[in-house]
Amino acid sequence: MDTDIVPVSGVDELDKHLDDILIDPTLPSIPKLFDDVELQLTDANIPPLIPRLLPKVTEILKQYQQDPAVLCSLATKLLGPVNFTQVLSLASEEALIQALRSPAPSANILAMTVLEKAARSPSDAAILAMMNQIVTNFLTQWLSAPQVEVGEKGSRVLGDLLDVDCDTRPPDGLSVNGTEIVVGRPPGQGLMWRRIFHDRDIYDLILSLCSSSGPLNSQQQSLAQGRLLRILPRLAALNFRAVTWTDFSDLNQRCANFSGNGGLMHFAALHMVDKEDILMHLTLIDFFEVLLSIQRITPFSTYKIDTLKGLVKEATTQDKALEAALLSLYERKLPEEAEELGPFIQEILNSQ
Repeated sequence: MDTDIVPVSGVDELDKHLDDILIDPTLPSIPKLFDDVELQLTDANIPPLIPRLLPKVTEILKQYQQDPAVLCSLATKLLGPVNFTQVLSLASEEALIQALRSPAPSANILAMTVLEKAARSPSDAAILAMMNQIVTNFLTQWLSAPQVEVGEKGSRVLGDLLDVDCDTRPPDGLSVNGTEIVVGRPPGQGLMWRRIFHDRDIYDLILSLCSSSGPLNSQQQSLAQGRLLRILPRLAALNFRAVTWTDFSDLNQRCANFSGNGGLMHFAALHMVDKEDILMHLTLIDFFEVLLSIQRITPFSTYKIDTLKGLVKEATTQDKALEAALLSLYERKLPEEAEELGPFIQEILNSQ
């Protein structure tokens, strides 16, 4: 059998075009040259092209002032078969940080695609957890980027990283209505969890970006709050205590004006959202519905039940729309889920 790799046509032309842009970064890219090569790339023929093309693309991205979308698309394709530690030998931390900070969403997504590779193994996630500046810039861009696609990509990457890194997990994984919430895999090392939930500067960063007194404008603040609310139920299924407890009660008081050791869950559920904002109020209601639907199937603990009762009691005291939504939630579920969800919600609400 002929196992020779079919040559990729157009590489010489693209290579010369990259050289031209390196000499003059103001030159516009020629999308057809990129598309012609990218459409031919496979896992088999990519490896020999990586040392030829990727260093030039990386160097161009550091100084390119025009839309880098075609450059980022090619880089993403070239990095496809490369694992996380291999990427670190090809792209510096500084280059990744620059891509995360870029105003171009394609550059943000390229950098997040690299970080996503660390979610393939606990050891890679542990390596990333030690790269404090990259984690900080990743979280900043995830929460503050105005583009929806950057926020969605960041949410997936963060959730997957914390999933693979979680040092305790249910034996068989968890799913709700067929949607996988926790992947059934061996425990991780927990270093990424400690970086995000036990690093004072990062906890402060998340509170700041999502609070009304933070640096974001009102539109970006709403996006940040929505992103936090949507990821917390998944994280709570992985490590409930991590998202409901913090040692940084002084930051709670300073950034969000609430006392106690309640973690990001308490901040997001009780002290973050302006309920006069109808859309954000609906997002908050959806958060509670998803949270309780998932927590109904997570392993029992007295701490979990007591914490949920306290959260729901405080949240519904002056929010009758939320209370009504929770009481009717089981009616909007499939019969097999509703049968057990209804009594669970009643148990949580009956604490009042």
